[in-house]
Amino acid sequence: MYGDVKSQLRAELDEIEAAGLTKRERGIVGPQGSLVEVASGSASSTAGSGGIGLQQVLNFCANNYLGLADDPRIVAAAHRGLDEWGYGMASVRFICGTQTQHLELERAVSAFLGYDDTILFSSCFDANGGVFETLFGPEDAIISDALNHASIIDGIRLSKARRYRYANRDLAELEQRLVEASDARRKVIVTDGVFSMDGYIAPLREICDLADRYGALVFVDDSHAVGFVGEHGRGTPELCGVEGRVDITTGTFGKALGGASGGYVAARREIVDLLRQRARPYLFSNTLAPAIVAGTLEALSLLSSSGELRTRLRSNAGLFRELMTEAGFELLPGEHAIVPVMFGDAALTARIADELQRRGVYVTAFSFPVVPRGEARIRVQLSAAHSEDEIRACVAAFVEAREAVAG
Repeated sequence: MYGDVKSQLRAELDEIEAAGLTKRERGIVGPQGSLVEVASGSASSTAGSGGIGLQQVLNFCANNYLGLADDPRIVAAAHRGLDEWGYGMASVRFICGTQTQHLELERAVSAFLGYDDTILFSSCFDANGGVFETLFGPEDAIISDALNHASIIDGIRLSKARRYRYANRDLAELEQRLVEASDARRKVIVTDGVFSMDGYIAPLREICDLADRYGALVFVDDSHAVGFVGEHGRGTPELCGVEGRVDITTGTFGKALGGASGGYVAARREIVDLLRQRARPYLFSNTLAPAIVAGTLEALSLLSSSGELRTRLRSNAGLFRELMTEAGFELLPGEHAIVPVMFGDAALTARIADELQRRGVYVTAFSFPVVPRGEARIRVQLSAAHSEDEIRACVAAFVEAREAVAG
């Protein structure tokens, strides 16, 4: 039987390759950081194998916004977590999989973001997957931005609620959808706080105003914002001046908050209480490993005590945008540390990315289906760990790669 299936799958993979859309993984040797070693050679091979060498490159494609992924203070806290709390929980939360430090982390996230309560999940993908089926049924309506993250889209599919979609940040179409859903028992507007492929920030003040006018809840996935967006790093609700008006915030510890793994839902108390009783990814999955909890608690402590890393990140993003614009590259507008450099053609974008790695800059080409056809890009992500010299070297490499491909 598999012979036929194998041929079908091989043909599909060949089509992806011919279209220049194959996504290859490159192994990093050592910790995440602004400078990493990657395994050169076949993506399916491992470092240290015959014919596989190592290349030191500047890393401009990680979500390590605050440079905390290899911060010695967080690494030390994670070591203490292993020593004091062990390696793993070996159970789900409501049986015997909760330590007092898990409760402490939930309280810390709630205090940082200003919510009644927080519930931890093994990832933000699971956090988003756990909300919709639990809270919304056939008599309810979910109104979602068209560019929301895949985890939101998949989470909504688990719900039997009526589904509406509005064009990215299109407030007129959002209001039209709210009118269409006016007879629903519960209505919720769902949006990313920052759209990860574009770096655009959701218009949360206007969204909250519409939610108030039409009696809807507001749900924000703030994975690409919490820790560094807003004056105190509390994310897009702080930046947009709507703290206290967003009913549900989800996020991850796998980006700015140490770069490990794990997710959360921070929300009004009754929402979190019901998720503890019925959210399937929470009830049937192990929670965060003790070392990750300990490291994340340290990350939150660092962010609460100083804004230095946030200031440095904003400065780095501004410098990169300025230099790339002067060099004639097309950038999507914005001020976020996500800076998409637009090339349009998927195959061209992949060649530019390959040329950049040859010049010691590690970036990734994004094309369909991750972004719309004809909008292929290299998504550069700045970090507080980058130096000015590293940013200037990255821009110079872009210029050289463009010339090499054009020649």
